[in-house]
Amino acid sequence: MDGEIQGAVYLDSSALAKLYLPEPESDELNRVLAGRRDLLVSDLAITEIVSAAARREREGTLAKRVASLVYRTLLDDREAGYFRQVALTDGAHREAERLLLSLQDAALRAADALHLAMALLAGARTIATFDQRMRRAADGLGLAVLPAPRGSPQAP
Repeated sequence: MDGEIQGAVYLDSSALAKLYLPEPESDELNRVLAGRRDLLVSDLAITEIVSAAARREREGTLAKRVASLVYRTLLDDREAGYFRQVALTDGAHREAERLLLSLQDAALRAADALHLAMALLAGARTIATFDQRMRRAADGLGLAVLPAPRGSPQAP
């Protein structure tokens, strides 16, 4: 993940989760993104992270107080400007629909297409994702992808 990041970075849910929930590769992603002021995050990603935290709480793998803290911290960080909020607009829906029809080999889900559409419309040049479908689709759209694949010159 040590490659030089060019331009604004859109974080999909899989990457945003690593910043707020303890997961493999969380520390490394935090290190790579520390201090950046060009991070882009959508409310869709925030809702998906809250959903993941609530699921973990139901499953007994995350304490209720931690799930609540994750939620409050996400909203506080958004308000503090740690990342720029990307709106889910009608235009994002139309772009996502175009991507779903044109990137059929990627087998995108609706939420994946919405994330890609918002990234493109917000001017992101890089997308941070740990989802393989998203990686392939983003690469096909000419976006740089974080983290670098294992075994690449940029991978740890």
